[in-house]
Amino acid sequence: MATIFTRIVQGEIPCYKIAEDDSYFAFLDINPLAKGHTLVIPKKENDYILKMEDADLSGLILFAKKIGLAIEKVVPCKRIGLTVIGLEVPHTHIHLIPINAISDMEFSRPKLKLTNEELAEICERIKSEL
Repeated sequence: MATIFTRIVQGEIPCYKIAEDDSYFAFLDINPLAKGHTLVIPKKENDYILKMEDADLSGLILFAKKIGLAIEKVVPCKRIGLTVIGLEVPHTHIHLIPINAISDMEFSRPKLKLTNEELAEICERIKSEL
């Protein structure tokens, strides 16, 4: 059975897509910790990042770097934090989160409630920086 992320890549579930290439896909988290919180995934399903082939993992990190640098231009922050937890969806994914303090990456914090219009506007702004 395809993961929710595979279904997003295949267009079965809508998303705020930021970028994609033949192997990787980036889209806004709809329950973000911060404006611009983005998920970066390999298109090929893989449950655990440390089990990825070296070339695929390198490609994922380089793709995430490009997206993170674009987010940084749009969302005021000190850094883009990267985290991989991998328990909530069985499909490797990197969270790119604009942060000003380490506590900004605590997933136990309440998530932002952004409107569809706000998400679409942030998505377009990030895409324009790629």
